[in-house]
Amino acid sequence: MKLYYLSNKGSISYLKEQPFKLEREIQNLFEANLQEVMGLQLVKSEFSIKNKRIDTLAYDPESKAFIIIEYKRNKNISVVDQGFTYLSLMLENKADFIVEYNETLKSSLKRDEVDWTQTRVAFVSTSFTENQKTATNFKDIAIELWEVKRYENNLISINEVRKSKSAESIKPITQNNEKLKSVTEQLKVYTEEDHLKRKSDDITELYETYKTAILNLSDNIEVEYRKDYIAFKKNSNIADITVQRKGLKLWINLKKGQLDDPKNLMRDVSEIGHWGNGDYEVVVKDDKHLEYIMSLVKQALENRQS
Repeated sequence: MKLYYLSNKGSISYLKEQPFKLEREIQNLFEANLQEVMGLQLVKSEFSIKNKRIDTLAYDPESKAFIIIEYKRNKNISVVDQGFTYLSLMLENKADFIVEYNETLKSSLKRDEVDWTQTRVAFVSTSFTENQKTATNFKDIAIELWEVKRYENNLISINEVRKSKSAESIKPITQNNEKLKSVTEQLKVYTEEDHLKRKSDDITELYETYKTAILNLSDNIEVEYRKDYIAFKKNSNIADITVQRKGLKLWINLKKGQLDDPKNLMRDVSEIGHWGNGDYEVVVKDDKHLEYIMSLVKQALENRQS
């Protein structure tokens, strides 16, 4: 990807890449901006356990799971083998990760408050080979790839390598390897199919209608499939949907008092438990109010971009 600088006169000039000299530079960049870049909470830098060193130990408050982050400038590594090694390390030593979280953050997190099925490993590098991308192109693999590049004028580009829509399951491949099989059986990477399973054609079509409408609000809105809901993100969550048997439950990620809802269609859930993000909830069973609801979702989108 080439980046250009646009001058006030309308001319563009090519921005030269300024490569990172050390892995530590990339690590410092990410650890200082984990919430902004990945939505994660930093737990520990250089965490050692069982004679292994983890570059960054992080926690995802949305999925309630620990995340291991490794930084690589060397392209000649097997991210799958190393990724499964770290996943196995975490799943076999859960108590150590809980203790580290509580001691470092002065907290009282309990083991049953962590969703261990959502554990994952993220590799960060200036680039990945096609073999590495192909090796992780499975819809249910708990390994992420993130590419980061630095350019002149202090510009940074960070992009997650997304799985293809046709990505298959990794489970058939792991059946003949007991270690890999043990890890995959303990983890669950949710997909759209999980949320639409056993739903009627009418509800599936309704979901597709709302999904398309949200995606059409802006370029580069990303969809992530969580355990209890489907998240629509532009840097951070703007709306979440749970597909129910007879309709959709939709949340708009704005705090109480931030949403202009003249029809009072949304329910205030700021003081009651709910799955999605934000303080506003609505249950829809048709597309009657689709256009109006999209105008409300757009407020959350504009709030992220302001």
